[in-house]
Amino acid sequence: MVIKDILATDPKEQEITVNGWVRTFRSNRFIALNDGSTIHNIQCVIDFESHDEQTLKRIATGAAMQLTGLLVPSQGKGQKVEIQVNSFKILGDSDPEKYPIQPKRHSLEFLRENAHLRVRTNTFSAIMRVRSTLAFAVHNYFQKNGFFYVNTPLITGSDAEGAGEMFRVTNFDLDNIPRDEQGKIDTSKDFFGKETNLTVSGQLEGETYAMALGKIYTFGPTFRAENSNTTRHLAEFWMIEPEVAFNNLDDNMDLAEDFIKDVLKYTLEHCEADLKFLEQRLLQEEKSKPQAQRSDMPLLEKLHFVVDNDFVRLSYTDAIEILKNSKPNKKKKFQFPVNEWGVDLQSEHERFLVEKHFKKPVVLFDYPANIKAFYMRMNEDGKTVRAMDVLFPGVGEMVGGSQREERLDVLQEKMKAIGIDEKELWWYLDTRRFGSAVHSGFGLGFERLVLFTTGMSNIRDVIPYPRYPKNADF
Repeated sequence: MVIKDILATDPKEQEITVNGWVRTFRSNRFIALNDGSTIHNIQCVIDFESHDEQTLKRIATGAAMQLTGLLVPSQGKGQKVEIQVNSFKILGDSDPEKYPIQPKRHSLEFLRENAHLRVRTNTFSAIMRVRSTLAFAVHNYFQKNGFFYVNTPLITGSDAEGAGEMFRVTNFDLDNIPRDEQGKIDTSKDFFGKETNLTVSGQLEGETYAMALGKIYTFGPTFRAENSNTTRHLAEFWMIEPEVAFNNLDDNMDLAEDFIKDVLKYTLEHCEADLKFLEQRLLQEEKSKPQAQRSDMPLLEKLHFVVDNDFVRLSYTDAIEILKNSKPNKKKKFQFPVNEWGVDLQSEHERFLVEKHFKKPVVLFDYPANIKAFYMRMNEDGKTVRAMDVLFPGVGEMVGGSQREERLDVLQEKMKAIGIDEKELWWYLDTRRFGSAVHSGFGLGFERLVLFTTGMSNIRDVIPYPRYPKNADF
């Protein structure tokens, strides 16, 4: 039995065997054992007089053990049951002088340096259980709603975002790179016969499958070679990207709201203990911050803020008017003042709309065309596109999506205007040549969702092994 199930068992002095790792061992008598199934440890009580001193010394923090004994009502506070140990085995020793994860508070930076062991702490085991539950909830939502799971390629010859910040894929000998007559790298001699990169998005390939299967989603790793060391950027992260044929922008907004509420509700129901622990951890962390930097809402309240409220839907144009006339803007409190239509909104603007003005999650739509991607459908005004962003408290943008441009001639014009070669995306244009139809989709960075759900402040702490500039350890 795992500890999560044992703790919920009615104690009748039945004999059980449990495996786990030692969190603490005190008074040569009380072992706090954890096996990763729950945030809670189980107390195991041994008779120290029945064991020699050398054996007891091996019961150290981090050691792996197997214990057999009777499950009885606990004599102490904080737990319903405990185990009276009859026998035990040390399955794997731990050197208490060298084991870095001691039963004390460690800095998050220290734990990043020991990412292979940090999941043995309460904080990171809770985060990873929440992450696992969220991932299941994502698949569960789409599967029960008739979506097909599509695995789009990680190696690609296209740049879906047009950002150009991609990791090159090659099997060239870097000390002897072949070059053409002009001295340029001869990519025709590379493994794929052309320049290829790690994908930044599975959207374009996802669209092609939506135009045959109707409703699809991708959920896989993506990569950005952005040289950024902020708390919100990773070089490798996971993206959730549904695409739906015959859906317009309104349908897309409905889908995004329903999806987010469903996965958060599922996680609230299945990770109650972990979320309560993370909420208390966040409250302790907030005490050390200046008042102005503290969150307005405890973690569970913030999650219910999203689950229990209808999302406000607001055009970009209306949002600009609200921001221009807001007190923070008039009193020059915004770091980035809002003075004119067409500016790209910053996190401070998005959070003002959500947390101060509407006090609800917000979906902004119909953005200026020149600040959005080429594949978004142009509106009849010729200035805006059928784009949408879902804004959350604390983080700002959580989801970005759009109704896709289904008209071949308009898409070709937009690609030409920004210098995208039609020959590179001939297959994408084919979906507009043969049976084109209105379709829509969105992208949600999974780590950003985990960050929001756990209340952590650095995205490097919600993925097992973060990849960022100058760091590819583990």
